[in-house]
Amino acid sequence: MELGLAGKKVIMNGGSHGIGLETLKLFTAEGANIAFFSRDQGRVDAALAAVAGNPGKAHGEAFDMNDNAEGYRAWLSRAVETLGGCDVFIHTASASGMGATRDWQKCFEIDVMGGVTAIEVLEDALEASGNGSIIFMSSTAAVETFIVPQAFNAIKAALITYASQLSQSLAAKGIRVNTVTPGPIEYKTGNWEAIKAAMPDFYNGTVAQMPMGRLGAPEEVARAIVFLASPASSYTTGTNLVVDGAYTKRVQF
Repeated sequence: MELGLAGKKVIMNGGSHGIGLETLKLFTAEGANIAFFSRDQGRVDAALAAVAGNPGKAHGEAFDMNDNAEGYRAWLSRAVETLGGCDVFIHTASASGMGATRDWQKCFEIDVMGGVTAIEVLEDALEASGNGSIIFMSSTAAVETFIVPQAFNAIKAALITYASQLSQSLAAKGIRVNTVTPGPIEYKTGNWEAIKAAMPDFYNGTVAQMPMGRLGAPEEVARAIVFLASPASSYTTGTNLVVDGAYTKRVQF
């Protein structure tokens, strides 16, 4: 299937490991140009090397948005200038990457306001695109009870609501808004690798609950992100796409 991403301009607040890195690979493989950041310059360099042969061009930068709202706004504006516009925005940044899943303020600042601020900065560029697309990343911890009541779970649920209502608000401007909600995803340096080492019983118990007998891989979520963001999914907006291998038990109508 032709996704229609060649030459598209993508901004992603992440992209150096896990789901973000696989998303970066797929976008550039489809010929899209993408701007991204990571707190670690070494990871930025490794990500750029991983996509160096792809037709799309990646622009990576070492940047930390934590406690840096004005710097984040400046980075977003700089990304628009570097790319010459913005057709797609992917909000992957999360306090979970800082190990702050129980920190209400950090989860709010990164997971919610990181998305809100980006839309404030990028809305005009997305409208000018004529085919703008926004993807917010949530988690199955938002749609079903998981581990313990904590900030990450509740804040990711709030993000789904914000994205759904934003989709109705921006539809007349030609901007689609969707959410991708992954279940447990395992990759090197990821949270589930750490859980496997520190809490093997919990890890094994989670795997035992997976109908497919395994945790997900980051590329399986990345493929959903890229399709949903692309013009090939032009009439899909306001959707929360759960990618969890049937892990969650709730019935969604």
